[in-house]
Amino acid sequence: MKLISDIRLLLLGIWLGAACFFIGVAQVAFAVLPDHELAGAVVSRTLAIINYAGLGIGVFLILLSMLAARNTSKLWLWIERFLLLITAAACAVGQFVIGWWILLVRTQMGKPLDELAADDPLRLQFNTLHQYSEWLLLASMIAAFIAFFIIANRKFGTDTKKSSADPYDFSKEFKV
Repeated sequence: MKLISDIRLLLLGIWLGAACFFIGVAQVAFAVLPDHELAGAVVSRTLAIINYAGLGIGVFLILLSMLAARNTSKLWLWIERFLLLITAAACAVGQFVIGWWILLVRTQMGKPLDELAADDPLRLQFNTLHQYSEWLLLASMIAAFIAFFIIANRKFGTDTKKSSADPYDFSKEFKV
């Protein structure tokens, strides 16, 4: 079961790292590229990859949690599953609902976002949807981060009476 836990941690860590990296890519794209339309296209394609990966990894990790159900606390296992469900659901809503609405608003604009007045209803709607997208990604990342630590701190078949009281005692960890 430790191997499955390590694989789950690896997948969550990779996705969290990619999501954090995406934030930097989005900022750099708008700072470096001369056209905001081009930067928006790069960011939306990259966000789609993050959302699809978060959805897939979240569902896959929920399914893998069924294998780890034997020797673990049921409460923490259900909390972990709920957090992974939040991760997957937030990515799905961000991609399939908010992303679709943003695309619909962009097609209604007919011209680049920068050319619209600040009080234009389509621009205001785009800004609101963009804010929702950011919140969903943040909620997904926070849920995945908490789930990561729940999985990382899980005990596998250890007797709590025999284990040392010091959680940072690594003397038994590296014995061959």
